[in-house]
Amino acid sequence: MFHLLLTTTSTTLPSGAGGSSININLGNTLSKPSDSILVIISLALLSLAPSLLILMTGFTRIIIVFSLLRQALGLSTTPPNQVLSGLALIISLFIMAPTINQVNKIAVQPYLHGKMNATQAYRVGEVPLKTWMLKQTGNQELALTTSVDGEHPATPTDASMAAVIPAFMLSQLKSGFLIGFIIFIPFLIIDLVVASVLMSMGVVMLPPTLVSLPFKLLLFVMVNGWILVTHSLVVSFHP
Repeated sequence: MFHLLLTTTSTTLPSGAGGSSININLGNTLSKPSDSILVIISLALLSLAPSLLILMTGFTRIIIVFSLLRQALGLSTTPPNQVLSGLALIISLFIMAPTINQVNKIAVQPYLHGKMNATQAYRVGEVPLKTWMLKQTGNQELALTTSVDGEHPATPTDASMAAVIPAFMLSQLKSGFLIGFIIFIPFLIIDLVVASVLMSMGVVMLPPTLVSLPFKLLLFVMVNGWILVTHSLVVSFHP
């Protein structure tokens, strides 16, 4: 978007020392104020992108469920964290695609074409995002954050984003642990059955988790577990 011109010239420093000076010329490529503002906003969004992804999308719920699923299977590092994070990211973007497209249509594009200023674009763009977040937020969590914030909104949509975001995060944590608990139950039953069988056979030196691991993997593959878990997560975002 802008060009960085580096010009190096030789100079003679005092006391006979040699050196060089670097001149940086940004030119006049950022001729319009709107271009400068757009560059600043873009850089700010890039720096805040990881935080926004965690705070305002379903990434938190998805990564919690995947992490608990890995523990339920008895696997500590498989799949690796990079794979789980990448899968959670893709699913989060897939779920948020309609909302992101709506924000882009009603706020981002009009702002880029000069039809509204930054304040108007922010107020218009937060409406679809807040609506989606409130659908995933429990009443108790929202009541807690609004009371602490000193707000008394007549309706949930009147609450500010400062109160909606922490309430949304608390709801995501609750939903993630509930789904993880349900996933844990069948694998826990397998562990109990294997431990009882080994105990009845008098095998006490062999860890039950080592014996139950192949059975849990076989069960998970036979029922096509990844598709079931992913489908359950996607459906959970559509109340």
